[in-house]
Amino acid sequence: MSGNLFENEPAGNSAAGGWFTAHCDGGSRGNPGPAGYGAVIENPEGRVVARLSEYLGRQTNNYAEYKGLLSVLEWALANGATRLKVVSDSELMVRQMKGRYKVKSPGLLPLWQEAQRLALKLKGFDMRHTLRGGNKEADRLANAAMDEGMGTRDQGSEGPRKL
Repeated sequence: MSGNLFENEPAGNSAAGGWFTAHCDGGSRGNPGPAGYGAVIENPEGRVVARLSEYLGRQTNNYAEYKGLLSVLEWALANGATRLKVVSDSELMVRQMKGRYKVKSPGLLPLWQEAQRLALKLKGFDMRHTLRGGNKEADRLANAAMDEGMGTRDQGSEGPRKL
């Protein structure tokens, strides 16, 4: 596997082609530290169809970023979304997924492999980097998951939450 999922990607308007858009983010407080991810998924018409978040325990921020990506890929496959555009503020993860950077971390390699495997099951997959401001709601969800997991909110988190 070359690791590049983007070579044959069609250009054009995602909404017209039935593309779902997912904004995902992961973070940790300390690195490693209490970690979580958040994701927002929109249908081709731009309506939010899912909000996902999960507290991950003590992990690195890069681990949390990949868990966010895996959550949206799993959601897409489980919900019949065959074309997915992912927006992330993790330049490292985006470049690794596109095959521009090698995955050197033994802790990230299995996550990258699983993300590659899941992405290849879709009819279309695209991934773009954005600055932090372009991922505000996913960032908010990731922080809420960390807050809940650390006991700084009223509810605990048991696995991925769908809001």
